[in-house]
Amino acid sequence: MICRISGKLIDRREDSVILDVKGICYEVLIPGAVINCLDSHVNEDGTISLITYHYLQVEPSRGFPFLIGFLNEIEKEFFEKFITVSGIGPKAAVRALKMPISTIARAIDTGDISFLKSLPGIGTQRAKEIVAKLQGKVGKFGLIQDSAGVAPIQKDKENIREQAMDVLLQLQYKKFEAMNMIDAAFSRNPDIKTAEDLLNEVYKQKTKK
Repeated sequence: MICRISGKLIDRREDSVILDVKGICYEVLIPGAVINCLDSHVNEDGTISLITYHYLQVEPSRGFPFLIGFLNEIEKEFFEKFITVSGIGPKAAVRALKMPISTIARAIDTGDISFLKSLPGIGTQRAKEIVAKLQGKVGKFGLIQDSAGVAPIQKDKENIREQAMDVLLQLQYKKFEAMNMIDAAFSRNPDIKTAEDLLNEVYKQKTKK
């Protein structure tokens, strides 16, 4: 079992990073609550060390190993508690944990269904199941000082722009065309939260022409 990985951070995606470990590159899934705090943990030489949750996703006739990364054991412990809720597997938890862990923990402890159902992939019924399973058991995670590590909204938008730009350039669009499409998409929908949503907005506009 892989419990820790250290390497040079060579690429960052919406919910994962690519680490170069002595010439071998690993993709490590990272919850949004953690990825927003990565910058302060990258060393001067570009390396970073992550604690990992290693699991095997099994499908008929094949299995896929995955690594999920965290900055400390407390984050990993919260993740392991979160996936004990029925219907929430490791990959679903990576998508859902977009907000600071302390904020999610407090929402669970106070039974804030409205907040919990706003997390990606978590509807009303699943939010109720989270509270039923974990309320009263996650108090210490509410003490995590992670709010200060969350990237400002403007920085988030810059990251989303860069990710979408990379995709559009790979699709053979010229840089000025990509910039115009991205600017237009944000003008139509300022509340875009992910690169995937941004690209979907660009696509919708293209199909209207």
